[in-house]
Amino acid sequence: MVIYVVQPGDTLESIAREYGVPLSRLISQNELDPAANLAVGQTIVILYPEQTYTVKNGDTLSGIADRYGVTINELLRNNPQLKGKPDIFEGQTLIISYDTEKLGDIAVNGYIYPFVDRDVLIQTLPYLTYLTLFTYGFTPDGRLVENGVQTDFGMNEDEIINLSREYGTAPIMHLSTLGEDGLFNSELGNILLNDPTVQDVLINNVIEKMKEKNYYGLDIDFEYLATENRDLYTTFLNRFSEALNENGFILITALIPKASADQPGALYESHDYAGIGSVSDYVLLMTYEWGYAFGPPMAVAPLNEVERVVRYAVSEIPTDKIFLGIPNYAYDWPLPYEKGKTKARSLSNVDAVNLAIETGSTILFDEYMQAPYYFYNLDGVRHVVWFDDARSIEEKLNLIAKYELYGASYWNVMKWFPQNWLVINSIYKINKII
Repeated sequence: MVIYVVQPGDTLESIAREYGVPLSRLISQNELDPAANLAVGQTIVILYPEQTYTVKNGDTLSGIADRYGVTINELLRNNPQLKGKPDIFEGQTLIISYDTEKLGDIAVNGYIYPFVDRDVLIQTLPYLTYLTLFTYGFTPDGRLVENGVQTDFGMNEDEIINLSREYGTAPIMHLSTLGEDGLFNSELGNILLNDPTVQDVLINNVIEKMKEKNYYGLDIDFEYLATENRDLYTTFLNRFSEALNENGFILITALIPKASADQPGALYESHDYAGIGSVSDYVLLMTYEWGYAFGPPMAVAPLNEVERVVRYAVSEIPTDKIFLGIPNYAYDWPLPYEKGKTKARSLSNVDAVNLAIETGSTILFDEYMQAPYYFYNLDGVRHVVWFDDARSIEEKLNLIAKYELYGASYWNVMKWFPQNWLVINSIYKINKII
């Protein structure tokens, strides 16, 4: 794999010639508009096939997979032009394998809302070990509340779970303390953690729902808990984990990104890394949102900050239990930034590059944070955009091998980000568990 950074005067044709790859493949794999310009500083992923196959009349994707000793999901990952579907035609060239050395095996989790685009979901599922549906809540007496898992638009819960399993992706139920206002409710957490009877009701209701819907496991995300409930939270997770395991389910617990045990602030103090790590099957480090909508402009997940969290996490939790959180979105801030006033808009990483092209912006790269950014002007207002590209994604993913972590978890996979999947498929073998 080569990650090429566009230079002044480059065209897709000149890049394809320089690296000896077909122009059509360069365009299709990176999902580029052949008629569009390139932005200086934009990344292009270049891959070299090791083995290919030309489809013959009567071939099926499953038959080709069997012939070469690979899985259908591997073929779908190696041929993103299929868009996650087994539809092939005579004369088509399929890539069986790439000439690349992988760093190892990992698990990959992705979060979605129920209004996910079906085509985006189908494209993404071959790359996922787990798919987490966001989210269920609960009432003060332990009854479940569907905070958007079942909706009147998009896909419904049963459809998503069934489709997930068709691709060998384990569906995960999500439980949070989010209220109807979209904010984490610390009082709701306080009621639950101090009342074992309510805990019993909630645990039973969750397990009943998981069996009914055919979930594989549960992801718990309780944030902004009172500091005094720190140990009660760990005890609650232990009770929940035991009940889940007895019924054949796993528990994943989301952790606030902290760099030390004594990091101040209720947000951090209520999460005991060592305790939670010991009672959970897996944990997820939510290593993103340093750059956020109301904060000062910076990378969403700067590598220096992300690695600080990872170094602390592996000192408290077995490395093979840890998911590294990776963001799949960008922010666009108007300048100058004014605390309490400025709000950034969110956009996809693909849209961030397209905006750079539209505005004729040069994409820069912060070597310390290992993240791309650029400036542009609109209606007399200067803007700065921070996003992720193939370079920054590769640096984050390399931490998984460096620290021998369990895998990666994306918040979220609602938007298709082709370069991310090209990179992860090039450097890791993605595990499927069902």
